[in-house]
Amino acid sequence: MRTSVLLDKVGLLVDGQYENPFELLGPHEVEVSGRKALAVRAYLPQTEQAWVVDGRHEITRPMRRIHPAGLFEAICPRSEDESRPRYKLRIAENGGEKRDMHDPYAFPHLLSDYDLHLMGEGTHWRCYEKLGAQLRTIDGVEGVNFAVWAPNASSVSVVGDFNAWDGRRHPMRKHIPSGFWELFVPGLSEGTLYKYQIRRHGQIFEKCDPFAFGAEVPPQTASKVIDLNRYHWHDSTWMLNRPQAKWLEKPLAMYEVHLGSWRRPGDDPTRWLTYRDLAHQLVEYVQEMGYTHIELLPVSEHPLSASWGYQTVGYYAATSRYGTPQDFMYLVDLCHQHDIGVILDWVPAHFPRDGHGLRRFDGTALYEHEDPRQGEHRDWGTHIFNYGRNEVSNYLISNALFWMDKYHIDGIRVDAVASMLYLDYSREDGDWIPNRYGGRENLDAIRFLKEFNEQVHLQFPGALTIAEESTAWAGVSKPTYLGGLGFSLKWNMGWMNDTLRYMRHEPIHRKYHHDELTFSLIYAFHENFVLPFSHDEVVHGKGSMLDQMPGDLWQKFANLRLLYSYMWTHPGKKLLFMGGDFGQWLEWNFDTSLQWDLLQWESHQGLKRCVADLNQLYRNEPALHRYDFDGRGFEWIDCHNWEESTFSYIRKAEDPNDFLLICANFTPVPRPRFRVGVPTLTTYDEIFNSDSKFYSGGNVGNGPGNVAEGICAHGRPASLEITIPPLGVTVLKPRR
Repeated sequence: MRTSVLLDKVGLLVDGQYENPFELLGPHEVEVSGRKALAVRAYLPQTEQAWVVDGRHEITRPMRRIHPAGLFEAICPRSEDESRPRYKLRIAENGGEKRDMHDPYAFPHLLSDYDLHLMGEGTHWRCYEKLGAQLRTIDGVEGVNFAVWAPNASSVSVVGDFNAWDGRRHPMRKHIPSGFWELFVPGLSEGTLYKYQIRRHGQIFEKCDPFAFGAEVPPQTASKVIDLNRYHWHDSTWMLNRPQAKWLEKPLAMYEVHLGSWRRPGDDPTRWLTYRDLAHQLVEYVQEMGYTHIELLPVSEHPLSASWGYQTVGYYAATSRYGTPQDFMYLVDLCHQHDIGVILDWVPAHFPRDGHGLRRFDGTALYEHEDPRQGEHRDWGTHIFNYGRNEVSNYLISNALFWMDKYHIDGIRVDAVASMLYLDYSREDGDWIPNRYGGRENLDAIRFLKEFNEQVHLQFPGALTIAEESTAWAGVSKPTYLGGLGFSLKWNMGWMNDTLRYMRHEPIHRKYHHDELTFSLIYAFHENFVLPFSHDEVVHGKGSMLDQMPGDLWQKFANLRLLYSYMWTHPGKKLLFMGGDFGQWLEWNFDTSLQWDLLQWESHQGLKRCVADLNQLYRNEPALHRYDFDGRGFEWIDCHNWEESTFSYIRKAEDPNDFLLICANFTPVPRPRFRVGVPTLTTYDEIFNSDSKFYSGGNVGNGPGNVAEGICAHGRPASLEITIPPLGVTVLKPRR
C-alpha cells in the first residue's frame, strides 16, 4: 500500500470514518526484495513501543511508528506452511510496562455470507448464535466475537472495561452491503462489560448490545458477556412430553407473577429475592395452589422498574435485578421438575426512548419508523418497531425463539397486540398513515405476527402463544392456513370488563345488568379464550380485586369467592394475578411485597383455600376443561332469571354422562328449594360450594344425595330441588 494512501486511511480510521479496518490493520502479504513477506500493522493510540512476537519461533521484531496517531508496522517473514499467521503483539505503555496480546485483526470472522443473506431476508431464526457477544475459541485462542447491525453508521467500535472504554482501540469491520459490523477480540471472557461506540456524521454515542445476553443492574447500562451454554438442565422429562401436551384440551390455570414484588426478603424489604430464592418459594406456592403454569411479567432487561418490564431495552437479557441468566434457568428448570409450565410476557409492540437502547441506534430510525405518525406511541412515550424491515422482524421473531431455545420457556404472551394491528390505534384523525390499500390495518405487523406464530409452533411443538388483544379482530387464535393470526390463545378482555363491571354493582342492582354476564356466551367459542384477571385490573386507582367488590366485609369475600367460582366454571382457560387469590387489600405496588401477613386471618385463608380447591376441581373434572372452545362443552339451563340474579348451566366432557351442574346466586339472599332442570333422573352430589365453612363462608348448601324428580323445569323432563347459597356457587355432579 502506497504511503500516501496508507496515511489517508489512517486519517479516516482516527476520525471514525473507516468502514473496514481489516484493510489497514492486521497481517497483510507484501513483497520485499522479490520475496513474500507479512506487513503486520496495529493501531495502538496509547502505546509507546510495540513488537511482533513470532508464535512459532518466539522471535521478537520491533514495530516502527508510521503515523503519529499510533499506527505501528513490522515486516515479518511469511511461512508458507501456515494458513493463518500466528503471532502476538507486545506493547509498552504506562511508563514502559510491557504486556502481550493477540491481534484482533488477525482472526477470521464468524459471520458467513450465508448468515448475512439470511439476516438480510429476515429468516435467520438462530441469529442470536452469531450476533451480539459470542464466546469463541480460534486455534486455541479464547475470546469474544462481537457483531452488531448498524448499516448507517460511519464507524462502530466495541468499548468496555478491557480497553478503558476507548473507541480508538477496537474499531469493527463493516460487512457491505448488509450493514453488520464484526470483530473478534481475543483474551476476553464471561463477565466482560462492553458497549458499542457508534459514529455518524461526526456524532459519537454509545449503545448497549441489542443481542446482549446479560447487562449490569440498572441504573447501570453496560452489556455483559455471558455464556448461556454452561447450565446443566434437569427437565428432560418435561421437555420430551411437552410436544404431546395438548394444552387446549387440558386444564390451564396461569398464576401471573411480577418477580420483584411477589415476595421480598424478610430482613430487608427494599431488596429483591434472587431467581434461585424465588424458584423454591414460588414452586412450593404454585404446587400448593394447584396452578398449572406461572406467567411472568417481562424479565427481559429494562431500565425503569416502574415500567414493570414492559419497556424493554435488552430483549435477549434476563434482567440482572434477580441474579444471573443461569439463576433464571434454575427457576425455569425447577418449575419443570415439578410439572409447572413457564410463560413469559413479551413486548414486540414498542420500545422505550432511552439513549443507550434501540432508539435511533445507528444515528437513524433503524428499528423504528422515522415518521412519528408510524413510529411513536403517543400514550406510552415509546417507539413502534418497523415490522416491514426484514432485519427488525428477524430480530424479534428470533428473540421469541431464543427464550424457548435457551431458557426452555413454554409459552409467550404477546403484550398490546391491538396496538400492533391498527395503524390508527389511539390516534386522532390525521395522525396516522393508511396502508397501501387505504386501510387502517398494519399489514407489516400482521405478516410479522403470523410468521412469529408459525415459527414458534413449527420449531417448538407444544409451546403456547397468547395474544393480549382487546378488539373484535377475527381469527386471532385461528391457524394462519385458515386466515387467522395463528395464536394458541387470546385473552378475553370483553368477558373481563363485563364481568368486573357486573360484580361492582351492588347486588340489589344486578338484576338490571343481567345481560353483562350472559353476553359472553354469545361469542365464547369464536376464539380460544383465556379468562384473565391480570395485573392491569389492580393498578392505576382501580384497587385490589377484593376492594373492588361491593358490600360489607362478609359480602366482599363472598363476592370474590363467587366471582372466582363463576370464572373457573365458565368456558375458557384461567389467569389470575398474584395477591388476588388470598385477597390482598391494597392495590398492587411493584415496589413492595404482597401482603402475605393477611394470611393470619381466617377470611383470607378461606379465600386462598377456595381458589386452591377450584384449581383442583378444574384439574379433576374434564367437563370443566375438555371443551373450553367448543359449544359442545356448555349448555344453559336458565339464563333468564334476572329478577333473582341466578344462573344455572351445564359443563360437559366427551362422555355425555360426564357433566357438571353449576348454579350461581349473585345476591346475598339464600335460594332454598330452588328448582332447576337437569338432563337425567339420577342422584346429584354437591362437589363444590363457594359458601363452605372451609372458605370462611356461611356453610349454606346441599348435603350428599340430591335426587332428581320427574318434574319438568326449564324445558327438561327432570329437575332437582337444591339450595343456592347467598353470593355463592354450587357445583353438583351426577352419580354414574
